[in-house]
Amino acid sequence: MRHDNRQPDELRPIEIIRNFTRTAAGSVLIKAGGTSVLCTASVDESVPPWKMRDENPTGWVTAEYSMLPGSTSPRKHRERSKIDGRTSEIQRLIGRSLRSVIDFEALGPRTITIDCDVLEADGGTRTASITGGYVALVDALRSIDGLSKDRPVIRANVAAISVGIVNGEVLLDLPYVEDVAAEVDMNVVMTSEGEYVEVQGTAESRTFSRDLLNRQLDFAEKGIRELIALQNAVLGAS
Repeated sequence: MRHDNRQPDELRPIEIIRNFTRTAAGSVLIKAGGTSVLCTASVDESVPPWKMRDENPTGWVTAEYSMLPGSTSPRKHRERSKIDGRTSEIQRLIGRSLRSVIDFEALGPRTITIDCDVLEADGGTRTASITGGYVALVDALRSIDGLSKDRPVIRANVAAISVGIVNGEVLLDLPYVEDVAAEVDMNVVMTSEGEYVEVQGTAESRTFSRDLLNRQLDFAEKGIRELIALQNAVLGAS
């Protein structure tokens, strides 16, 4: 039995709240158990300098990630002039994940930045950032006038979840207490078309078989399909 009485393949309670702030083109508060992440999407009517070198520059989507000082105990120090390796790796993952479902020509020469700020951290902050960041991205795109209705900018949903092996058992959506004890830790990013964007899997204290890998991927796919259904339900609301 898990500490929160969930089944092995059961997600934590998930809540996605749209329009959480007034100033961003898209803003979402996503809660996954004890983890809370604020995802905001901002639209800039320009592209990075390296894209301007193209004859017909297309759009771009990028992401930034940070953990607020009070998101953990003890307090996490602010990253000021230089971000650490973990933060850099996570924000690159978020950016890659969101870009995987974007038609940049349809977006046009503009940049959308997704800022993911962790308010409370209890495991799964990067996966929650991707899942919530997608909803903020859709809302930001809806705010842009002049996008072609005949060529959608977004080709599919994208969402992510953690999975791992704890005490020899495959578990979905690990909170910190399970993540810190995991023998295998994995993050999976998938689209609504069933395509993988990224699989990050590491054996922490034991190796694992192909069968256990397949079971983890099965759990992850089940969880991601549930998250995508929630994304669609939330975005379908007026």
